[in-house]
Amino acid sequence: MEDKSSGIEGSARIGRVFFSKSGKTLYYRDLVFRSLKGAGFKSNYFEVTTGDEFWISGPRKDQQDRLYGGNRHVEVDEDVQAEYLQHINT
Repeated sequence: MEDKSSGIEGSARIGRVFFSKSGKTLYYRDLVFRSLKGAGFKSNYFEVTTGDEFWISGPRKDQQDRLYGGNRHVEVDEDVQAEYLQHINT
């Protein structure tokens, strides 16, 4: 997930998200995200409390995890590090 609230390139991290039963809402730690349904500029979800926009997608094997590629300064949550390393190394 990459924070787009301050511009095209923001802080980014790889972590575990959970989907609601309907799949329309994502949960990450204490944050709740809803789809922008194509209305965002370089973002696809917004955080419901703040309205901040984010690009959220699955991890990529080629490590180009930012919207515009690259993996520079992308933090990986401790609870998914082993899983992420396995994903990119298979």
